[in-house]
Amino acid sequence: MWLFMIFVGIPMIEIGLFIQVGGVIGMWPTLLIVVATAALGAWLLRQQGTREMANIRRSFDEMRNPAEPLAHGAMILVAGTLLVTPGFFTDAVGFSLLLPPVRRAVFNWIKARTTVAAFEAERQRHAHYPSENDGVVTDIDYEDVTPDNDPGAPDSNGNSGWTRH
Repeated sequence: MWLFMIFVGIPMIEIGLFIQVGGVIGMWPTLLIVVATAALGAWLLRQQGTREMANIRRSFDEMRNPAEPLAHGAMILVAGTLLVTPGFFTDAVGFSLLLPPVRRAVFNWIKARTTVAAFEAERQRHAHYPSENDGVVTDIDYEDVTPDNDPGAPDSNGNSGWTRH
């Protein structure tokens, strides 16, 4: 039911704001504001999205819980979606989600209502691959079963036949 209210309520709010703002400043300035906020929002989204991706990578590299950077990244994505949606209410919510203190407050609000069962991280051990110095010798026999008329068979120069020279 609340989802229905959002899908009906937000457009009604936007229509009301368009009528009010358009009545005060006129249609063309109103449309210019909508286009300008979309452009500004796209620029801010790119800036903050790049920064947040670096924070996500850093949390993985440092083996820290990535929940907060991932949540911030998701909120930035939602902010971008709201900013490219025409309207004053969605722009206000979108711009507010681009503010780190607002994102932190939203994250803390969600975190207080969420239970995490466990989070563990273990550094990956590098696999040890044998090298020539390990003294391991592998004896392999093979037989070339490529037919003579195969177009993919190498010619006398070693060319595969599938590339041009």
